[in-house]
Amino acid sequence: MTALAAPALAVNLTERQKSLAYLTLMVALVLEIVDVTIVNTALPVIEQDFGAAAAQAQWVAAGYSLAFALLLMLGGRLGDAFGYNRLFIGGVAGFTFASLLCGMSASPDQLIAARVLQGAAGAMMAPQVMALIQVLFEPLERVAKLAWVGVIGGLSAICGPIIGGVLIHANLFDLGWRSVFLINVPVGVVAVMVARRLLPDARSPLARGIDGGGTMLFAASMAALLYPLVRGHDLGWQPWHLALLIAAPVMMALVWRRTLRRRRRGEPTLFAPELFHQRQFSFGLAIALSFGAATGGFLFVFAFGAQKLLGFSPLQTGLLHIPFSAGVMLGIAFLGRKLVTSHGKWVLVGGISLMALFAGGTLLWIESGVPFWWALPCLALAGTGMGMTSGPLTPVILARVDRSHAGAASGLIKTVQELGMALGIAVVGTAFFAGGATGAVGAVLPAVAAIEGLMLICFVLALQLPAPLFPEQDA
Repeated sequence: MTALAAPALAVNLTERQKSLAYLTLMVALVLEIVDVTIVNTALPVIEQDFGAAAAQAQWVAAGYSLAFALLLMLGGRLGDAFGYNRLFIGGVAGFTFASLLCGMSASPDQLIAARVLQGAAGAMMAPQVMALIQVLFEPLERVAKLAWVGVIGGLSAICGPIIGGVLIHANLFDLGWRSVFLINVPVGVVAVMVARRLLPDARSPLARGIDGGGTMLFAASMAALLYPLVRGHDLGWQPWHLALLIAAPVMMALVWRRTLRRRRRGEPTLFAPELFHQRQFSFGLAIALSFGAATGGFLFVFAFGAQKLLGFSPLQTGLLHIPFSAGVMLGIAFLGRKLVTSHGKWVLVGGISLMALFAGGTLLWIESGVPFWWALPCLALAGTGMGMTSGPLTPVILARVDRSHAGAASGLIKTVQELGMALGIAVVGTAFFAGGATGAVGAVLPAVAAIEGLMLICFVLALQLPAPLFPEQDA
């Protein structure tokens, strides 16, 4: 994020008002993160209710992550230019309205469209959270506030499937799966009302505009990649699907060339290309992409397979995520972040190995029908591996990035992680649905093969990281 304007604006707020403003930002953060994973538990119920095709179920999950990822950097630039509070309030309002549309959807296509709109609104809202924290608080105050952002964000992601299962089981007002989305509406309305009263008006004095053409070209390249991966099997792999897959890397090359050309001219760019001159940043970003794809695909197939293949209810499926969530918290809080300074890249290598081994073991439990208790330690150890990797990964990626690029680099990391989630649902989900016999729900083994392939890429990339990860250790 670029430098912020007039942080002294927050001085006019009392401590109570600043606390309420911060709480409002955290509520919005929870809404955005939870909606990435909460839908996994609801998908089998949605599919049954609508009689939806497998590809439509994938798009309900992937559409949100894709729209969010493609517009996230644009949302940050718009906040710089037009004001962080305006973009935040508009994003929360749009997210709330899209949640209402999701809950009122009468067909799979309507739900997919509403989810895409929800993701787009989230991309306008999310970048403003960090910017407004910088405006609201002095540097020393921010340390604790930003630490809580990480804790609350992590808890939100891993609690999403659990909350989804509880809401569907409770069946409030006979809404079924719709309550997963409609619960956002009253929360969002209150957040907008509080934000309008308390959030300070601030924007960046260094805002330089946006690269609208680059944003659209980048979005088109991702759509060209993901659409055939999701719909190819369902539609019988037409020649134009192959044409789209070939066009995707060509368009990405054009995005890169355009960005370099605009940077030389001093014009606004989609991202800062000089970031990729740093080897650790480039390899770390590639790990974030492939690891996000593997974990996104795993969570999608696990929630779907537990219900459709084993007959678990949404509540039971949500509760099954508890040992996984406990493992994630253990990996983040007590292992990954504490050990990475002393053991370097080997913490990432170990976390990736744990996740690869026990995520595969969990899914094989669904396939083989071995006793239920087999799944619990597998889930806990897979979660530990995920926490050991995801916890220190962002600090590792940013370790050698110049502080003047910290905001742009952070936005790029978040974008890549969300793209990884969408890509994982597309690739692993397609392997799951396409691997089953005719008329079958899906097959676990092809999905496991896809996940392990992605984890192998992570493993190889992690080995390429330098031995001292942090500049302070170079001596």
